[in-house]
Amino acid sequence: MIWLASLVALLPFLAAFAGLLSGPSLTRLLGGGGGPLRNGPALIACVPVGVSLVLSAIVAFAVWRDPGPRTGLLTVVETGSVPIRVGLQVDGLAAVVGLMVCCVALAVQVYSVAYMKGDRRYSSYAAFVSMFTSAMLLVVYSGDLLVLYVGWEVMGICSYFLIGHHWEERANSRAAVKAFLVTRLGDAGFLIGVLVLGAGAGTFQIGAVVQKAATLPDATVTAGALLLLAGVAGKSAQFPLHTWLPDAMAGPTPVSALIHAATMVAAGVYVVARVYEVFAAASAALAVLGVIAVISMVGSALAALAQDDVKRVLAYSTISQLAVMAAALAVGAKSAAIFHLLTHGAFKALLFLAAGCVIVVAGSTLLAQYGGLRRGMPVTFWSMTVGLAALAGVPPFSGWFSKDSVIEAAQHAALHGGPSGTVPGGVAWLVYLGLLLTAALTAAYAMRAWLMTFFGEPRGTYEMREPSRFMSWTVAVLAVPAAILGFFGLGAAELRPHAGSTVLASLLVVLGGGAAFLVWNRDPALDPARLLGRVRPVFARAFYVDELYALAVVRPVLALARQVVRFDGRRVDAAVVGSGRAATRLGGVLRVPRNGNAQTYLTGLLAGVVVIVAGVVILL
Repeated sequence: MIWLASLVALLPFLAAFAGLLSGPSLTRLLGGGGGPLRNGPALIACVPVGVSLVLSAIVAFAVWRDPGPRTGLLTVVETGSVPIRVGLQVDGLAAVVGLMVCCVALAVQVYSVAYMKGDRRYSSYAAFVSMFTSAMLLVVYSGDLLVLYVGWEVMGICSYFLIGHHWEERANSRAAVKAFLVTRLGDAGFLIGVLVLGAGAGTFQIGAVVQKAATLPDATVTAGALLLLAGVAGKSAQFPLHTWLPDAMAGPTPVSALIHAATMVAAGVYVVARVYEVFAAASAALAVLGVIAVISMVGSALAALAQDDVKRVLAYSTISQLAVMAAALAVGAKSAAIFHLLTHGAFKALLFLAAGCVIVVAGSTLLAQYGGLRRGMPVTFWSMTVGLAALAGVPPFSGWFSKDSVIEAAQHAALHGGPSGTVPGGVAWLVYLGLLLTAALTAAYAMRAWLMTFFGEPRGTYEMREPSRFMSWTVAVLAVPAAILGFFGLGAAELRPHAGSTVLASLLVVLGGGAAFLVWNRDPALDPARLLGRVRPVFARAFYVDELYALAVVRPVLALARQVVRFDGRRVDAAVVGSGRAATRLGGVLRVPRNGNAQTYLTGLLAGVVVIVAGVVILL
């Protein structure tokens, strides 16, 4: 079992290594341009991930047949204090999330064969996607917190390279740097949290840390949990470290699908679930998580409602949906959170790749330039309809099942109190009301994006057609799990739909979606978001959080940097340059008598002899 899990994570890494070494040269070796599958980098990208998918399915099936954790140890690194045990741990949580990661990664690689066709850096792009996948799988299967941290950081550098793939454009390079720096800020806290928990428990093994969490001192477990939350907020783009994710849409659309559905942002929620006993022992950390979740889910849903760019709509949607998972964890509904993580991985990958089809055809990411596309793009239309319905929580699509389980858990925590160690009653009510408001807002912005893209009169001059079959078929395949994945939760009592929460959530979906439809139906040529009026710019700029950070952080740091540069130039550099100039002048003076002229040397010698003789005569 552990060997299979090792291969699942190792194969994409080998694919990345081979892709970076071989590059386009393998294309000629394997036959050149006889079709996209004959392209060498594409084969290196797709085949290993496909094999990893098969192996991860075997691992998941074995764990399903015989539940329980499996651990394997590769080596022990002695550090002089707490040893690092390099090994893997596979349980039900790791098995199902690993399977999801492989499914989305394979879909992204296959889709990218056509989407990135003609890109001269495709081989490095595919290699970094494989590396990204391998790093996430290492996080999923890791049995040690420090080994998990390695995968956690490798994902950060891969996101930097992939978001900035088209680095020639200034917006892309700035977005890559922003994503890297903001997530590093959170990761600094995450690393300290890992060290605090490891030192407190006397081990970095996840299983041992989880078992000892309840016996650790309150200060240790609370500090460790809060520090881990800093990294989770950065990776999962939660307030206040969420600002990098919308800007990351500058990268290629398949990268956005990978980041939003299976890697990077999913890692934060997964880590909280993996060490949930630590958070359960620190109710203050869960309260903070609940408040962060409410701010993120409601604020991002409002921001999504006012965006002009379809990818930014989906980006803010991701922040909001991740906050739904965080809210579930805050009220003690770990199974519901992971269930929503899985359904979200399916429908968000579908939505981004379907949006990529629309972008390729229309040549734009702006909703205002779409319209009437259902007539020329039926596969994309029906697939994206499934994805948006799942996102909005329309029965019986997958998102409805998972959201209902989260809302039901929050309702129970608000009315009756959650499991031991969860959030206080006031925070539980805040989470519950935030979830209900988010359900209505999600339906509204999903309906708006659907209507503006596929209905009304065409607002562009492009030809309406399906893109490459590689792209449209991939999207059509992803529509299947987005539609039916929710039914797999019926086997668990806590994941089954509940009448009260279902009726309430469905009414809110009808209310939000119906309001967007009524506004749009008045004049299909106009944007329904116009009804927001004067608050629309506030929502579109995501409440000016970026501007606030620029005013409070960026400008002071730049001003300080300018002062440092000025001091360096006027003091440090001046001292160094002055010393050099003084040495040069002194050297010039000392060089005068050593000019290489023999007559000068002889004259000096004779003058010296005369002076010495005269001195002797005078003194004697």
